[in-house]
Amino acid sequence: MRAEPVMKVVRLGFRTAAAIGLVLALAASFPAHADDSTGGGDTGTTGTGQTGQPDSDSSASSGKGVIGAHIQVRQSRIGSSSGSTSKSTSSDANWKPPVCWYEPMYTPDEYEEFIKSSYKGAQEPAASYAKKRAAEDYHKGDKGLWWQVQFRDDAYSSLCPVSTDNWEIWVPPAQPKQDPHQLTPETLSELAYSSINLPTPPVVLSPAPDQLKVNLGTRVKLDGDFDRVWTTASIDYKGVAMAATTVATPIALKVDAGTADADPQTCTYDLVKGDNGYTVDSKDAACNITYRRSSGSGTYPFKASITWKVTWTDSADPDGPAQQPALPDGLSTYEQNVTVKEIQAVNR
Repeated sequence: MRAEPVMKVVRLGFRTAAAIGLVLALAASFPAHADDSTGGGDTGTTGTGQTGQPDSDSSASSGKGVIGAHIQVRQSRIGSSSGSTSKSTSSDANWKPPVCWYEPMYTPDEYEEFIKSSYKGAQEPAASYAKKRAAEDYHKGDKGLWWQVQFRDDAYSSLCPVSTDNWEIWVPPAQPKQDPHQLTPETLSELAYSSINLPTPPVVLSPAPDQLKVNLGTRVKLDGDFDRVWTTASIDYKGVAMAATTVATPIALKVDAGTADADPQTCTYDLVKGDNGYTVDSKDAACNITYRRSSGSGTYPFKASITWKVTWTDSADPDGPAQQPALPDGLSTYEQNVTVKEIQAVNR
């Protein structure tokens, strides 16, 4: 029996008038990018060309997209007979994904063009910002790149430490001290974690959900190809290449009868790795839910939840060495209504 973790949903997204005001003050410069035609490479890639990182099999992909300006996100195929998925929720209510970060964006010449075109005729404080960059000569002739702030979901947040002084930062090749909000593999792992979709538990009940019986143990099985899931977030832009992969491995199944009139009301089973993925069959388990009262003319909300152990690697390889700091466990949940009937006895 595994201890039952307390799971709470982490809601994403923050919207504040102050942050939106900042964007307007900067002459709506976000998310204008120089040379977008060469920006992100092929949509759905996972760091192709990065040393030591294998190419991904396109047939194994179930989802892809872009976060920020040039971060590609791709998820492995999800195998499940139910076919339904949902965003993972976190076991740590205090954990939140990054609100914003800096991404590589412009060469010095591109940055000069960007500032001159985007801030032409701008009012304060944007006008002073443009003059400040011009006074620095945009670092023309220096080796390095201008990195620009990006937001996770375009909901500009007061929690993001951005002002009219650091909308972009200059990053030389030998940076003496990295900005705390500069993009790193750890940041990519957190963005991948917040993007991961998990299969809902493909639970099969015996007897059938509409034929459960009072005082008869309920057998629980997982049906189908149910295995680990991973999501890679990567960037390969203007010579900056990095990736991180979060790997979610199912470790436990918790079922809840949906009523206090069951003995016990909940059971938790360890998942076992088999030939076709992770499985559980409660036939001979020490814990099986037995309903003690019929649902009458109604139903009970039976719930099944999978706990996922989440680790991450600092590459596009899900089998690479696990990195620190650790990510919280994830959770996927499925709920169905069940009907519990009295066993009819025949008197002779």
